[in-house]
Amino acid sequence: MDTLKVRDAADVEQVVRAALANEQPLEIIGHGSRRTIGQTMATNALLDLSTLNAVTDYEPNELIITLQAGAPLADVLSLIDAKNQQFAFEPMNTAPLLGLPDTGTVGGMIGAGLAGPRRIKAGGARDHLLGAQAVSGFGDSFKAGGKVVKNVTGYDLCKLLAGSWGTLAVMTEVTLKVMPKPESESTLVLRGLDDVTANRAMTAALGSPFDVSGAAHVPNSAFRSGDRNGLGGLGLSGQAATLLRLEGFAASVAHRAGTLGHLLAPFGTAERIDDAASEAIWAAVRDVGPFAADGALGAWPVWRIVCPPASGGALGAGLARETGGDVIYDWGGGLIWTALPPTPDAQAALIRERVNAAGGHATLLRASEDVRRNVDVFHPQPGGLAALGERVRHSFDPKRILNRGRLIRGSAA
Repeated sequence: MDTLKVRDAADVEQVVRAALANEQPLEIIGHGSRRTIGQTMATNALLDLSTLNAVTDYEPNELIITLQAGAPLADVLSLIDAKNQQFAFEPMNTAPLLGLPDTGTVGGMIGAGLAGPRRIKAGGARDHLLGAQAVSGFGDSFKAGGKVVKNVTGYDLCKLLAGSWGTLAVMTEVTLKVMPKPESESTLVLRGLDDVTANRAMTAALGSPFDVSGAAHVPNSAFRSGDRNGLGGLGLSGQAATLLRLEGFAASVAHRAGTLGHLLAPFGTAERIDDAASEAIWAAVRDVGPFAADGALGAWPVWRIVCPPASGGALGAGLARETGGDVIYDWGGGLIWTALPPTPDAQAALIRERVNAAGGHATLLRASEDVRRNVDVFHPQPGGLAALGERVRHSFDPKRILNRGRLIRGSAA
């Protein structure tokens, strides 16, 4: 397979036009840190964006940053951290889960659209994407959005690129909002709750006036030996842990933590963990540390399930009981990570049945190539929604040149 490195957007246009003329599909990569997510693809060449790695503009006082799509995410996070700023949606680092080097790029972050625990408060990647420059499947460059929040009129095209997994256009540059980091943070920990009771506790906390920015639950079974990248090494092993995060000014965090602890007293006594230790806990939740590839469950397929939060506890507990797998809850029960004992189909039929009944959707985020070839990785859509998605995709890339077959099984031919 040929690797085509580009120097600028003009090179991207030329590569896409040549592929279009020959009707030969392209796989789009930065450093390939998420190549094992999605259906197996039938592509003839790699469009490598790794040299498009510049920070075009950063204005800390204006809370915006403009970057080329191949900019290494780790370097960008270090850059904005030096200004005491962050991406508020907490982009997930998939490297530990997939067992790949931590070489993710800004373009991959937007294309995947995977947000962390603060999603319940701050929104997702698409909500922080102000503008983008990209090349469509026609080989034409276009701009969408801008550099200020109020700069968009009409249809906000750049939002479509978030979570599109490179199937609509090749992003060459993006503009994102950054936000100040909180002065202080604390995590309240409730021990020993079952999944359904923990779901109720998280719902009570999120419904309170105390501005909770993270609500997760880790059942006891998720604390396994060899959990080097997980939560076991952070003082949370031994009992199920229900985690609630508060952020802001130190005095405000202290007051809210005490008052929320009183509110949650019917569920048990809340332990408090502060600042750096709290940050480490939520980084492990964000990256699903207990299911890391080099841990005890590293060979197990991992599903990412989004469902109504009120259904989360019952759905997760039922899946763990029926499959012998482990679950972790985030987003107050609205996001369930499920690691299942290996089977030829990653127990896809059961997962789809249970998730459909709960009104959710599931993505097979980690699995072998053979499993991904024979299982729908992304949740099959109802007919009307699938037809709408196809019309949108056709308007950007009618010949399916870009990442052909990544989203829909059987569409790689």
